[in-house]
Amino acid sequence: MHFSIPETEVRSDENGSTYVAYNIHVNGVLHCRVRYSQLLGLHEQIKKEYGNNVVPAFPPKKIFTLTPAEVDQRREQLEKYMQAVRQDPILGSSEMFNSFLRKAQQETQQIPTEEVQLEIYLSNGQKVKVNILTSDQTEDVLEAVASKLDLPDELVGYFSLFLVQERGDGGCTYVRKLQEFELPYVSITSLHSPDYRIVLRKSYWDTAYDSDVMDDSVGLNLLYAQTVSDIERGWILVNKEQHRQLKSLQEKGSKKEFIRLAQTLKYYGYIKFDPCITDFPEKGCHVIVGAGNNELNFHVKLPSDQMKEGSFKVTRMRCWRVTSSQVPVANGTANPSSSSKCDVKLELAFEYLMSKDRLQWVTITSPQAIMMSICLQSMVDELMVKKSGGNIKKQMQKKRLNGTFQRSDSQQAVKSPPLLVGIEDFSNASTFDMEDVP
Repeated sequence: MHFSIPETEVRSDENGSTYVAYNIHVNGVLHCRVRYSQLLGLHEQIKKEYGNNVVPAFPPKKIFTLTPAEVDQRREQLEKYMQAVRQDPILGSSEMFNSFLRKAQQETQQIPTEEVQLEIYLSNGQKVKVNILTSDQTEDVLEAVASKLDLPDELVGYFSLFLVQERGDGGCTYVRKLQEFELPYVSITSLHSPDYRIVLRKSYWDTAYDSDVMDDSVGLNLLYAQTVSDIERGWILVNKEQHRQLKSLQEKGSKKEFIRLAQTLKYYGYIKFDPCITDFPEKGCHVIVGAGNNELNFHVKLPSDQMKEGSFKVTRMRCWRVTSSQVPVANGTANPSSSSKCDVKLELAFEYLMSKDRLQWVTITSPQAIMMSICLQSMVDELMVKKSGGNIKKQMQKKRLNGTFQRSDSQQAVKSPPLLVGIEDFSNASTFDMEDVP
């Protein structure tokens, strides 16, 4: 998750006194507004719990009213502070930090704690209505959905809640996986748009875990619905003969056999992202990126209109980072420090082992860059569990900590762990080449 404080606001409290509010954004979207005193209180709590040696530097108090320049300086310092706390493996995953963000989110949106009904969608469009509190966090809502569906406790961790935007062409955009520091009801309500919905989808990549899910009838139905949906939206490639076989299995109600056949098809289990831009193999190429099978798949249109396809294995990525920058809107000015409205430009860049002795950076410019990064990290998580001989069932029961790998610098970059040496034999790495698409 990418934390930033791109702006401040002068607001009035209930007594009519004015104060400066710092707008905390996550992935370029407003999450909450907080005062300096609130962040200072969080800082003091963290210091008390974890000690001075662990806590990053916090901007000092000022006796006199801050000038506009000092307010902006404090904004930058608080942004770096929030990024430093979030990227710390202990602080960023602490209940203290996450509960602070959840409470601030609820206060910002001015949504009182009360019982509500929240609609959660399955992959086939079916709605599941769950009764929750507006203050229930992501894990609580996921458990409520599982309970409503009668999904066994041991399978809950195989699924996650995703924020999805429905498009006018009938497709959908996976915006993000809902995190432990947010309240799903508040998150979806604050968007004020019927185009967004919360969708339940499996959160693992290795198809071997499908067997665990299919052993339960509810898990089987969820996986079957997702597979059918992915085929219908074109995420899984199917030729005429395969389509005929799948149709026959559907008519027979043979769900397990349907999934088994789908597992053999190209791009089974992948998440496809919206068309975006890449600098590989040439700058300015249009590309459709898919994440799955421990890789990022590229379907690239070259400037010459030639189509090429290739895949980048996560085990051959030495590192990756997500960077954000402010881009003025069309009628604005080219100066990002001015008061004109700016959009957030996100880029995912990874350093890839193209051949035995050659590393190369590949960049993707996409609003879904952080979602791509989260997919890469979750693939790494699974590989590391498998490599260490860990139990995936126990691992799935733990809360996924998607943000703990992040590292932020002055350019607002998010970096990955080092290369996964030992999972693949890099001495045999051959030159990477993209194939022509027929």
